[in-house]
Amino acid sequence: MSNATPVKSTTYAEATEAEKHAVLRKVTGSSFLGNFIEWFDYASYSYLATVIALVFFPSEDRFVGVMSTFAVFALSFLVRPIGAIFWGNMGDKKGRKWALSVSILMMSGATFLIGCLPGYAMIGIGAPLLLLLLRMVQSFSAAGEYAGAATFIAEYAPHNHRGFYCSMVPASTATGLLVGSLLATFMFNMWGADSAFVVDWGWRIPFWLALPLGYITHYIRTHLEDSPVYAQMQDRMKEMGEKVEHPIRTLFKKHFRVLVISFGACVLNAVGFYAVLTYLPNYLETVLEYNPGDASTITTIVLIVYIGFIFLSGRISDRFGRKKMLIGACVGFIVFTVPAFMLLGTMNFWVILLVELVMCLILTINDGTLASYLTETFPTDVRYSGFALSFNLANAIFGGSASFISFWLIDITGNAIAPAWYMVVIAVIALVAMFMTHDHSGKKLDDVK
Repeated sequence: MSNATPVKSTTYAEATEAEKHAVLRKVTGSSFLGNFIEWFDYASYSYLATVIALVFFPSEDRFVGVMSTFAVFALSFLVRPIGAIFWGNMGDKKGRKWALSVSILMMSGATFLIGCLPGYAMIGIGAPLLLLLLRMVQSFSAAGEYAGAATFIAEYAPHNHRGFYCSMVPASTATGLLVGSLLATFMFNMWGADSAFVVDWGWRIPFWLALPLGYITHYIRTHLEDSPVYAQMQDRMKEMGEKVEHPIRTLFKKHFRVLVISFGACVLNAVGFYAVLTYLPNYLETVLEYNPGDASTITTIVLIVYIGFIFLSGRISDRFGRKKMLIGACVGFIVFTVPAFMLLGTMNFWVILLVELVMCLILTINDGTLASYLTETFPTDVRYSGFALSFNLANAIFGGSASFISFWLIDITGNAIAPAWYMVVIAVIALVAMFMTHDHSGKKLDDVK
């Protein structure tokens, strides 16, 4: 009888089903954690915007200070398309694993340094300038995170459950926002938004947490293989004596129409996500002068429900297809957004909670489906680039500016529900794009050309 020890599978293709499932858990876990870090930072910045405004933009007019804070938030998004081109290009050339492993270190490092910045009272105009610089570095490195994480998961996941597994990415986004909201709610209720502790130190804590979390994510990713779909493409190209050289050039030359349609599909997610989950709490506090503690409590409840809705949306999209889900979300925003903003004016806790829950449900129909839709839209050689560029360009133009534009529209029109009409216009644009798209739901990614 032989005493030889069984040889463990060395590649994903040779692995047993149990080993593949274990790898898929690590892939989804690292993708969840990496995306969580990014959005925990954004949540902290948004929900603590009134505090950050006091530190970096002291002004007699609180509204101006908050607008300045969101202006920095919007400006930092302008580098996202540049980051998308870089990380998408490298992710298609050098592999998903390489791009995700390097970008998480840059992103978490820049986020940590934001928490170390001195305020305006100490170094004057240098404080907001350094804040803008670090947010631009953070946005540049984060530009590849969402697209890369979704692509990595999609290329590992079973094709008939891709929607569910890809929903882990927007779920991690919502979890980041939830933890940020919980932290803001706790600090506001415990010490007050204008307390010395919160203004001096409290707001820095979530930014400091990014460094250890980023290192853990980097460690997990460096111990994974690249995705099997990407590895198979590389093997085929090697046999033919070819290699991926210019993904972005290929994307514009061969897939430009698909890129434009995907951009159109992403604009609703860009505006809807920030409007529903980060703008509305500030809208309630700043425009309607609603109690900050109650606004944070509502946001926390909504985010808990949102995470459950996300997974449900992913599962439903596996059954009914991505296109139907995304069209349904467009119609929902067109019909419900204006009445929703009118109902917020009642200032009634339960009415506001119900309105935000309905808006949250409509958004999850889009958000829980978009990641799997984009991974199925582009072929393997430009998948990372196509996803990253369409998603980040939409977020650069429409997402990062959503809060600033909403406040600006109210300021110039004097109409508190002006942002609702902006959302309706965006939803119409996305609806047109969705009618023009092809549905590749459930297809094997190798078959997407």
